[in-house]
Amino acid sequence: MRTPAPLTVLVVDDEPRSLETLRRTLEEDFTVYTAQSAEDGEAIMAREFVHIVLSDQRMPGTQGVEFLRRVRSQWPDTVRLILSGYTDAEDIIAGINQAGIWQYLLKPWHPEQLLLTLKSAADLWRLQQENQRLSLDLRDSPERLVQRVASRRGKLKARSGFDRLARAADSPLNAVCELAQKIAGHELSVLITGESGTGKELLARAIHFSSDRAERAFVVENCGALPDTLLEAELFGHKKGAYTGAHEDRIGLFQQADGGTLFLDEIGDTSPAFQVKLLRALQEGEIRPVGSARTVPVDVRIIAATNRDLEADVASGRFRRDLYYRIAGIGLHMPCLRERPQDIPLIVGGLFKESALAGRRFSDAALKTLLAYHWPGNVRELQNEVMRALALGDGNVLGAELFSPRLRVAKFMTGASFAVDAEGGTLKDQLDRLEGQVIAATMERHKGNKTRVAEELGLTRVGLRMKLARLGLIGDEE
Repeated sequence: MRTPAPLTVLVVDDEPRSLETLRRTLEEDFTVYTAQSAEDGEAIMAREFVHIVLSDQRMPGTQGVEFLRRVRSQWPDTVRLILSGYTDAEDIIAGINQAGIWQYLLKPWHPEQLLLTLKSAADLWRLQQENQRLSLDLRDSPERLVQRVASRRGKLKARSGFDRLARAADSPLNAVCELAQKIAGHELSVLITGESGTGKELLARAIHFSSDRAERAFVVENCGALPDTLLEAELFGHKKGAYTGAHEDRIGLFQQADGGTLFLDEIGDTSPAFQVKLLRALQEGEIRPVGSARTVPVDVRIIAATNRDLEADVASGRFRRDLYYRIAGIGLHMPCLRERPQDIPLIVGGLFKESALAGRRFSDAALKTLLAYHWPGNVRELQNEVMRALALGDGNVLGAELFSPRLRVAKFMTGASFAVDAEGGTLKDQLDRLEGQVIAATMERHKGNKTRVAEELGLTRVGLRMKLARLGLIGDEE
């Protein structure tokens, strides 16, 4: 079967380094055009067919919202997204309807989240085109239309389903995915708990695309990223004049997700005052836009996520008990990466495959280093280390020296006791390992403070640095 050509993305940002980073993140899945100003972006769109536009907000001359307003006027089918910092939120919310912005992303952005958002934008563009084709072909029989919709849903599930959660046959994540698959087709609210970076949003997407709502929108909001006033306007929408900068009516994320799924990330970071408003919306199945006297009915499935212990927050009074029971129709807990080390080789293999450098691999020593580390940042931290190694390494076999110093320290840590004979080798090799374990344990205890480590071990700071370099515990960049 013929593989469809990748969609085109125009990225507009006046910062060359940011522009290059965005290009590299997206170029594996999209044909990427770049521009350093709104005017250059319009010139590209005048000669190239662009499906998606991602623009920075703060640029010399024409700002991002104004640029996307022009894009909407001249190329209305293009899916428009904007990238901004927290300080730009009010300006963007004020102009979001006029510019027809589908979604805005906050800085600092994470490569995986950015790529998932752009893939969702691509799905949106394809669905828009499919809807246009269906509306022009009403002569088809109802059976034919049902077949088309089923085929489209199958493609969406394949791209966004549970297979995106890499896991081994004996992974503890398997039980989580099995339970999630069972409840995906039921209208249950879901609460996903787990440490940051474990893949809670990926699990939420898999549930959505395995449900009867897969044809409708999957909308994401990070509740911890915005203050109450902006979060309320973002979720419920606002009327013109509701507050300073609200120049137009704006539809909120609840209405954008109508018939689909709304993923509320970091819901545990919301204030008690906002929790009251959210609870009412969930109980009544309706929202009230800021500044409006009327309510709007919405049909939304809620999937919430948090890295907090919400049951403890309920007991302490920090989180409303009635809201907790409303969002926790069923609970799913994402295990942290240190609890599923058997998944690390599969995750790494998937990252290599997704990159343009699929022929590369890690050496055995590098894989041992990855397996020895405790991964406080979970899958997100692992992804960063893999991308670092791909960027710094030459050749097809990548070694442990390409990892961050904290990983190279971890390979000397063996818990409460030292096992110097575990790997064998010459006396010098074993003494080096023992020395590395002592230094690594001391650095761990002093949280990397080299002055205190040197004092405790009776070394000068220069002498400590030389030992660290010889043992491979720091790199040239330090």
